[in-house]
Amino acid sequence: MSEALVDGYDLVIFDLDGVVYLGEQPVPGAPEALAKLSERGTPRAYATNNASRRASEVAALLSTIGVPAQADEVTTSAQASAAVLAGRLPAGSPVLVVGSPALHEEISEVGLRPVHRADDAPVAVVQGYGPKVGWEQLAEASVAIRAGASWVATNIDRTLPTPRGPLPGNGSLVAVLVTALGRQPDVAVGKPEPTLFEQVARARGARRPLVVGDRIDTDIEGAHRAGMDSLLVLTGAHGAADVLSTPPQRRPTYLAADLSGLFAPADEVRVPPKESTWRVTDGRLSGSGDPIGALRVLAGAATPDGAPVADGPDAERALRALGLA
Repeated sequence: MSEALVDGYDLVIFDLDGVVYLGEQPVPGAPEALAKLSERGTPRAYATNNASRRASEVAALLSTIGVPAQADEVTTSAQASAAVLAGRLPAGSPVLVVGSPALHEEISEVGLRPVHRADDAPVAVVQGYGPKVGWEQLAEASVAIRAGASWVATNIDRTLPTPRGPLPGNGSLVAVLVTALGRQPDVAVGKPEPTLFEQVARARGARRPLVVGDRIDTDIEGAHRAGMDSLLVLTGAHGAADVLSTPPQRRPTYLAADLSGLFAPADEVRVPPKESTWRVTDGRLSGSGDPIGALRVLAGAATPDGAPVADGPDAERALRALGLA
């Protein structure tokens, strides 16, 4: 039997929304898994695309749900976006902020001047998620960008996992301006761009980090771009059907139902597993045992042209049979 998955890495970088918590509620089993990680002495860090809270606020929230954390363990897309802008603009430059007070504070902290109206002649617009973002802020951003301001999006997640289900995320708000302006942002800082993961690994001196996330298009794709291994957990945005529709070159290194997969044998949770009671022969699944094990086998199988072996109606039937639909 191979070593536990986590034992092969010198840092575990966790996404937060949908992995550790949903809104302000812990994902079932997440506090226990993170406590077990601490007992093993495995270094950990958190990298979130959500720009609505500062790192200190995220750490405080983690502590309230039973996951003791310090602000320096957390990197947000708001921090990363502020750092990008500070590297491009002279100190004191006006930046129109679309988002939460946390994003406003991050921009101010790096020596730039937050503004909220296009009439203030901003040289850049930074757009991040905020629960109170509405038409007025988007309209000011539209005017500023048309006037020549550069446009930085903290992230482009279409949805945000919550206890009520997926709700519109910053990517949906960015899409409003994309539609109005007929163009994309100049820079998108958060995942799937590798910036967040690279910053965290560099700050921690990690040589072999593992990324843990719930979204294939941000967390897992970001890990690929950063050259890091990844674990996809099925507790947030993406589920079994998304796994099966992902081509092999974009699939996660490992797959688990939840964070308990960190402590399973690495070979068992790998995609595809090195050994399994399930197998795919001529495009058909057979075997018995853990349905997630079957999903790993299906996700790791590919047709000769590189497409997923199970997609569309075939995938739906397979998931229903496994109880994962």
